Amino acid sequence: MSGETHKIFVCTSCRHKGTDCRPGFELIANLRDALSKALPLTGPDFEVSGIACMAGCSRPCTVAYRASEKATYLFGDIDPDTDIDDLVAFAKQYRDLDDGWCNSGQRPGKLARTALARIPAAMIVTELDKAAVS
Repeated sequence: MSGETHKIFVCTSCRHKGTDCRPGFELIANLRDALSKALPLTGPDFEVSGIACMAGCSRPCTVAYRASEKATYLFGDIDPDTDIDDLVAFAKQYRDLDDGWCNSGQRPGKLARTALARIPAAMIVTELDKAAVS
């Protein structure tokens, strides 16, 4: 997937339990900084952006990794200070996986146990594909 932009989404609505603190903005800044420092290890093909809500409210912060033709991952319980190294390591791993698919034992550090979802890549079926199957 060389040249393909990989996207990392960080929830900006998540709050620390019992507070008004929204750590997603801090996480975005820390992750962007860490990815730029990890060049060329991670490659320049990552875009980090905030998103209003990913429905992981009970496990803030939530972070998603997405790329075309790859499985999408949603992780929860991410700390903007202590989990940056795991997020960067997974960025490199995810970039290098052809289909984005890995099991929990292959994911770095805390990400091995904080996955909220793994969503298979969307498969687009064309009329030609349908004809081949029938």
